[in-house]
Amino acid sequence: MIKNSLISVIPQEKKEKNKGSVEFQIVSFTNRIRRLTSHLKLHKRDYLSQRGLRKILGKRQRLLTYLSKKNRVRYKELIGQLDIRDQKIR
Repeated sequence: MIKNSLISVIPQEKKEKNKGSVEFQIVSFTNRIRRLTSHLKLHKRDYLSQRGLRKILGKRQRLLTYLSKKNRVRYKELIGQLDIRDQKIR
């Protein structure tokens, strides 16, 4: 697994205060998604991990939608830092 490529976008002192913030949750979900993706490259038939990955992707997608509706500037900064694609807004 790739442990060194985990993202630390949020500074350490902010992590302790804002663990429930939308940005922190999106960053932690992104780290988990990248870890699971690298795991699934090795273990292609791990269907329970695939299901967990889909659930985490859905949660992150809902949080990103919420953030894009509430504060578009913070949303753009976050997806730029995390290097994820911009979502289609319905």
